[in-house]
Amino acid sequence: MHIRPALKGAALIAIGAALLPMGSRAGAQAAPTPAAAASVPGWNEFLDGLRDLPAKMLARLPEKDRNDPQVQQEIGRLALSAVAGASISALASDPDHPSFIPSLNNYITVGQPNADTNYRSVELTPGGSYRLRGRRGTMRQVRIAQAGPIPKQTPGTVNLGAKRWATHDLNALKVDKDGRYDVILSPARPAGYTGDWWQLDPVSNRLLLRMVGSNWGHEVEPTLSIERIDAPAVRPRPAAAILEAKLRAIPTAAGFIAPLLVGQVEKLRQEGFVNKLKGSDFANMGGLLGQYYYEGAYELADDEALIVEAKLPDKCLYRSILLTNEIYETTDWYNNHSSLNDTQAKADADGMLRVVISARDPGVPNWLDTAGYPKGAIQGRWTECSSQPVPTVRKVALADVRKSLPAGTPTVTAEQREQIVRDRRAALQQRPLW
Repeated sequence: MHIRPALKGAALIAIGAALLPMGSRAGAQAAPTPAAAASVPGWNEFLDGLRDLPAKMLARLPEKDRNDPQVQQEIGRLALSAVAGASISALASDPDHPSFIPSLNNYITVGQPNADTNYRSVELTPGGSYRLRGRRGTMRQVRIAQAGPIPKQTPGTVNLGAKRWATHDLNALKVDKDGRYDVILSPARPAGYTGDWWQLDPVSNRLLLRMVGSNWGHEVEPTLSIERIDAPAVRPRPAAAILEAKLRAIPTAAGFIAPLLVGQVEKLRQEGFVNKLKGSDFANMGGLLGQYYYEGAYELADDEALIVEAKLPDKCLYRSILLTNEIYETTDWYNNHSSLNDTQAKADADGMLRVVISARDPGVPNWLDTAGYPKGAIQGRWTECSSQPVPTVRKVALADVRKSLPAGTPTVTAEQREQIVRDRRAALQQRPLW
């Protein structure tokens, strides 16, 4: 939260009031009568639509968690994240004058974001034609997925529609000598156009951009601009009805995404996947094509550790493993060693990937820090891999971690870990979010 401008605003208001003539100041202090008070249409409905959101989210948790003051405030944080994301979209989105809006997933953690992925989205006018330009960069994965209207939801279920929308690879585009690309998205190829073109579904109303970074600080992220080419470049003053509709839409958008995955950890627990993993398919929830998941709930005491083991696929574009908390927020990976990808987590000499999960540092390279959450979820991704193994999990005493790993496992000292966390935070902060 950025406080300084608010303080400046309050100070200016106070100074302005002090400079008013006495008569004007007295008039300014007199409260208007209810009959004379002006209102913004939709504002009270906006507030009323959000009033019960945390309660609806808490209702998806077991009673012991619903009554936990810590969990209650974390639910409040998650609800605020959903409102913030929907508000940014309401303020910035314009399908006729678009730009890719960042998800700011290091702070807005709804939807359980991947620690390696920067997400952006843009709203489209169905049937419109658009042009994307920029520098391609050097990242392994830059995918742009089309999406369409979300069907009406049935309480207790998640339905994003049966249709599988097209996904485009920015790295497949031609570039000039300066590394610049230029591509048109439209329902039909423009007459006489010979450049790069992606067919845009005529009912698609948004794009989702995923930029997946493995080697933080060494990959060059792409730049990206978008414009609608079959509409005027200038943007007129938005009509009052449009502004009101955006305001009224925020509770609906936040009310959909905020509770969506709150009960996922409890669901895994009820299915018997505690300190145990299963393969998961998120295809019907907007998952990336060619990407496979595994996940399970974890429960650990401070003196315990989990060792997650899998035989690495022969070929793999990308892999990762991370933790979430009890309400399925991705554990803060900026300030904790709570995520690992293929650059950060190396296999042992026998081709096995072994990752230790614990509350206290076991002094090994492949460690996931529970960061104060004794319960949560483990989730892994295999992207375009030759196999998709579901790792095994075994629980050991924290004191026995070293003897449970291969003899040649390197040691990471407390001083080294401190520097690793500082360096990963610096690399993440230097990734452009917009």
